[in-house]
Amino acid sequence: MSLQWKLIFQKTSFKYLILISFGGLFLVLVIVSTDNPCSVESLMINNEISSYEQTLDPEHCENILEKIDLYNDQCESQIEILDCG
Repeated sequence: MSLQWKLIFQKTSFKYLILISFGGLFLVLVIVSTDNPCSVESLMINNEISSYEQTLDPEHCENILEKIDLYNDQCESQIEILDCG
């Protein structure tokens, strides 16, 4: 190892190296998850459906239906349409 790297590692504590490593890993995960926006959107819609099932608010259901329609138009997988009745 060169002298320059040895000096860098001596000045940088192990805690910061771990923190930088986790930050890099987090960035990689964010990039990979945003590479397929359909999967992220699907998770968000499923979360909203779960919250709707607890409240049964018809206005909230209509908002979810609009998001499901957009999702079904843009993505390969399909989400079943809710019955707001």
